[in-house]
Amino acid sequence: MANWSEETVSVGGTDLVVVKGGAGRPLLMLHDELGYPGWMTWNEALAEDHEFRIPLQPGFGKTPRLEWIRSYRDLGGFYARVLREIRLSPIDVIAFSAGGYIAAEMIASDPSLFSRMMLVAPMGLKPVEGEIFDFLAVTIRTAVLQTVEDSETPEFGRIYGGEMTPEQFELFEDARTETARIGWEPFMYNPSLGHLLEGVTGVPTQLVWGDKDAVVPRGCIEAYQKAMPSATVVEIPGAGHRPEIENAEAFVQAARAFLTA
Repeated sequence: MANWSEETVSVGGTDLVVVKGGAGRPLLMLHDELGYPGWMTWNEALAEDHEFRIPLQPGFGKTPRLEWIRSYRDLGGFYARVLREIRLSPIDVIAFSAGGYIAAEMIASDPSLFSRMMLVAPMGLKPVEGEIFDFLAVTIRTAVLQTVEDSETPEFGRIYGGEMTPEQFELFEDARTETARIGWEPFMYNPSLGHLLEGVTGVPTQLVWGDKDAVVPRGCIEAYQKAMPSATVVEIPGAGHRPEIENAEAFVQAARAFLTA
């Protein structure tokens, strides 16, 4: 029996699709720029003690696009309204890649939204060194392969293995279109976000990064450390941009330790 289900939440006239699963302390998950990959091993492990709420981003297939959302700051504002209206704040959050960008915009605007914040390979800040990989300038198959160091890792095959169905291709292209619309220039970062994050205090923050990440450079983690000096860093050796699937055991261990501290 599946440990999760989908529900629809109406906010401001928009029907937002939310994946809900597990039991215990509420935990918000913000998926990355390729969309929600499905319920994975790490979700199942943390669902023993946490109730996941995973909004499916507007414009990514199941939730309709909102034309008034023109930036990640707008998207963060929409999600902040969602949390207020369904009375979930303050809430713990785990956010991945562009989802980390959203979470950072949310907390910069209103630190009371989150009780703990775990950002996994987050975009949103200009790297101190290096560049965020331009995943929009390559084919979707190339972009997907860039997210892992080892394409033979079992859960990578479970998510993306085999021939891409027309339905999956369309979902990926919907995600890429929406990401380009709200994150194109400057590419996947906001020049003002770091300055606003400097004013955020009192919210425990952890940055997680695979040391073989080919999408988000170490310089992004350093930029977040500069803006939020109290943030801790966990590096997962041998993992790429998706440490939660390449080394689920280490990822779950880090998440459990952080969320129960």
